[in-house]
Amino acid sequence: MLPIEKLHQITQRFEYLEARLHAGAAPAEIARISREYSDLKPVVDQIAAFHRANDDLAEAEVMLSDPEMRALAEEELPRLKARIPEMEQALRIALLPKDAADGRPAILEIRPGTGGEEAALFAADLLRMYQRHADAKGWRFDILDQQFTDLGGIKELTAHVQGEGVFARLKYESGVHRVQRVPETEAGGRIHTSAATVAVLPEAEEVDIDIPASDIRIDTMRASGAGGQHVNTTDSAVRITHLPTGLIVTSSEKSQHQNRAIAMQVLRARLYEMERERTANARAADRKAQVGSGDRSERIRTYNFPQGRMTDHRINLTLYSLGQIMQGALDEVIDALTAHDQAAKLAEMSE
Repeated sequence: MLPIEKLHQITQRFEYLEARLHAGAAPAEIARISREYSDLKPVVDQIAAFHRANDDLAEAEVMLSDPEMRALAEEELPRLKARIPEMEQALRIALLPKDAADGRPAILEIRPGTGGEEAALFAADLLRMYQRHADAKGWRFDILDQQFTDLGGIKELTAHVQGEGVFARLKYESGVHRVQRVPETEAGGRIHTSAATVAVLPEAEEVDIDIPASDIRIDTMRASGAGGQHVNTTDSAVRITHLPTGLIVTSSEKSQHQNRAIAMQVLRARLYEMERERTANARAADRKAQVGSGDRSERIRTYNFPQGRMTDHRINLTLYSLGQIMQGALDEVIDALTAHDQAAKLAEMSE
């Protein structure tokens, strides 16, 4: 059974926020109230539709006793009886505790793992996959910092992804991505296995994470370039060390001012994610078994090119559409991961 009292409380809260907006809330409150209002509106619409369906069901059952209306009632009842359980399930999912970071932009980091140059080339393939996915979703994808190998592989990449529900969708991508294929650098045609690591962090604002100046050391250095006329001859690259944790963030774009801003943005995101992980671990000892754990040491997925197969090991999902996936068609994978995560949370709530 749905918690009817909770549904009533949500509707009351929504009506209160709506009244506050119409009454002209204080400017400092408008943004906060508007966000909460927008978050609640689809849930309140679902609640209203659920109540209407139940009212229609009760009315149809009464109509059974009316000879003139009986045929219409018998036609409506099966549809309503099938629809209401679906609406209940949708509402249960809507009532699940929300990850406060789901609506935020994301910081995406990609690094090669085991496999040398082939791992770096695969990391570049993952970058293109995420860029194409972002394009298809209408998201903005900005590369903040990137370092390439001589063959066009990625040594390290940091990107900023903005759009509706970015972190909610991409958070399942954190972990080790393994590839099995014949590398471009392999002359003998043998299949190699290599890996790249992906980290997806929710963007943090200054109000989320306070970083005192005394907690960081900022070093400037000469940025590495592509060689020849592109070699940077000024100390524009920035390395920021967060002394309490030992975290090190670098940025090597052309502007030192821009590099400081980028490095601080990434540092805030990493510290914010560390705090989120600490809180989550305190809440649930079995967090690492959850799909969205973000454990970046975990092998989450294998891309097998000879067989055109992608397997997500967390939910035992195998798809034989690797070509489309590498072109950014990630929705089927992410939808399955989201559904699995929701099912686990629903089961936990019912225990």
